[in-house]
Amino acid sequence: MKQTNTLITGADKGIGFETAKELGQRGQHILLGARNAQRGQAAIEKLRAAGVAADLILLDVTDQTTIDQAAQTIQDRWGYLTVLINNAGVALDHHEAPEKMPMAVIRADFDVNFFGAVAVAQTMIPLLRQGQPAKIINVSSNMGSLGLASDPKSRFYRANSLGYQSSKAALNMATISLSKALAPEITVNAVNPGYTATEFGGSWAGEQTVAEGAAKIVDLARDEAPRVTGQFVETAGQLPW
Repeated sequence: MKQTNTLITGADKGIGFETAKELGQRGQHILLGARNAQRGQAAIEKLRAAGVAADLILLDVTDQTTIDQAAQTIQDRWGYLTVLINNAGVALDHHEAPEKMPMAVIRADFDVNFFGAVAVAQTMIPLLRQGQPAKIINVSSNMGSLGLASDPKSRFYRANSLGYQSSKAALNMATISLSKALAPEITVNAVNPGYTATEFGGSWAGEQTVAEGAAKIVDLARDEAPRVTGQFVETAGQLPW
């Protein structure tokens, strides 16, 4: 069997790093996407110390030039990609009222969470086709579920983070669209990691550990995972779009 080459964006810390470590310890070759070379190299050294085969891929999901360069590097060095995990994300809202949410904040949320993920996916699809059967896993959020947000019985009914929630809802739509277009060679799924204690939500925050947050992503990305596509899932099961 061919080596599994797994690219994870924003993987120098948090859930991305934990996902890299766990998949690397399962034998996958990790291509660690990071915007900052110093932080990325520090993460690579930690992974290698843990017995993981890992290489740094400098990649800013908001910069198409770096995305193209990353794809060329992967093509030149390894020739294919097996798994793409769109993990890079931001939450720039501060629960402002939607009628007052600055457009600059909404656009910045979308730049990373939606446009960045789609740009990386589109650019990497030729490499994934060369590594098929292949996978795209989009790290989404239950905050982006229209079903939960519109259900008065849901704890998300009163949530108001217009930029973040809308960008994750858009990412879910991209998941559906890509899953239909790329089946059956490339599976595409969205995962809610849950409210996890990372720098993303503040180091004091979170309802679960980083390992718990990464668990479903790892489950979908592992080599022996069942081939499912077009789903929005979390550890507890299916989520409403």
